[in-house]
Amino acid sequence: MTISPPSDTAGPASIAAIEALEARLAEARAGIGRVIFGQDRVIDETLITLLAGGHALLIGLPGLAKTRLVQSLGTVLGLADKRVQFTPDLMPADILGSEVLEESPTGARAFRFIKGPVFCQLLMADEINRASPRTQSALLQAMQERRVSIAGVSHHLPAPFHVLATQNPLEQEGTYPLPEAQLDRFLMQIDVGYPDAPAERRMLIETTGAAEAQAETVMTAAELLAAQDLVRRIPVGDGVVDAILALVRAGRPESSELALVKRAVAWGPGPRAAQALMLAVRGRALIQGRLSPSLDDVAALAPPVLRHRMALGFAARADGVTMDAVVTALIGTIG
Repeated sequence: MTISPPSDTAGPASIAAIEALEARLAEARAGIGRVIFGQDRVIDETLITLLAGGHALLIGLPGLAKTRLVQSLGTVLGLADKRVQFTPDLMPADILGSEVLEESPTGARAFRFIKGPVFCQLLMADEINRASPRTQSALLQAMQERRVSIAGVSHHLPAPFHVLATQNPLEQEGTYPLPEAQLDRFLMQIDVGYPDAPAERRMLIETTGAAEAQAETVMTAAELLAAQDLVRRIPVGDGVVDAILALVRAGRPESSELALVKRAVAWGPGPRAAQALMLAVRGRALIQGRLSPSLDDVAALAPPVLRHRMALGFAARADGVTMDAVVTALIGTIG
């Protein structure tokens, strides 16, 4: 069963197309689950990010299969993937590419652009916070516009194009905070925790034997593009739209009625947060086999969508206020 390619007319999604996508996504989730153990929430949130056409930032301690998850996604979804290991000495040209001066056999000289690893469909930015803010910012245009400008010339990136970045917690040595503008371009910040005991036991047995399960291709890049088009045509009820709008606006201290937000939040989420949440709830509904999103989807996805688009004030951090507590209070406003 294949997913039809996007049409030129953006009409409502058909039930048959939605059901076909649900079946294909179930295969993709199962394929990833064979190599990634005990991270069902992380897998779902990452798939939702790709269905929404966005980028994801995966944060967790070393050894929690963040890199393996990205590699498995590239294989399962049939995407051309590349990996960049971010280090303090990494330069923007190492990611985007650069122009080199070449001389022809006739003696004529001309510049030729050599593409960097960003020219792929799935870019794994491994340990992105190990590089300097200048190098991190090299991805800003690519993530937002799906193109890069080198020497005044724009070069379009392949479609689809997604960045899945991994990050170690900022309290570890040798890391740099990501610029706020770049954080806002990640559709979700996905926190990766330890697996539970049964999952870790299964992992021990299945990854230390003579043979180890490998991810297999389930979808293609063209099918992912079709799925992204389909997600945008999923109907969203007025109640869910109003809840998303109220939730995001309540996170801004200048307009919020929540005392905690007014006291603790330095700056709140912008309109891009509402757009991200609107797309994400559609993807979650599809992954769970429903034809339209609900308020439960809004509540479930508010933390990964909002937590990196807000900042706590100095006094709030000193008092021990956490961003999770603020987001939980915001979720309480939607009933």
